Amino acid sequence: MSRETVNAICATLPGAEVSDPWGGGHDAWKIGGKMFASMGSVISGVSIKTDSIETATMLIEMGVGSKAPYFHRSWILLPWDMDQTELKERITQSYRLVRSTLTKKLRAELPDFPEA
Repeated sequence: MSRETVNAICATLPGAEVSDPWGGGHDAWKIGGKMFASMGSVISGVSIKTDSIETATMLIEMGVGSKAPYFHRSWILLPWDMDQTELKERITQSYRLVRSTLTKKLRAELPDFPEA
């Protein structure tokens, strides 16, 4: 996995937009203005949102990822050497989770995306 791989996956998600909100080469992927994936300029890997602190803790204990620095405890940092199929699934889950928290009005304005 690499920054290019993550950006390619995120770019396929309907309505996803990338920005560098803090400057310095960060890639923050958002849907409806809310972040679902982020890559820093120094730390290797991609941070994604999970549905809860418990899920994040379980994934960390299973060795899937580690605590995402600077983020809430429901976020995990996925390493660059992760299997690309699993990476895509985890990013998509984060996208779906964040998208589901948007207002109905905002979701209606977004391009369609099939439910899981």
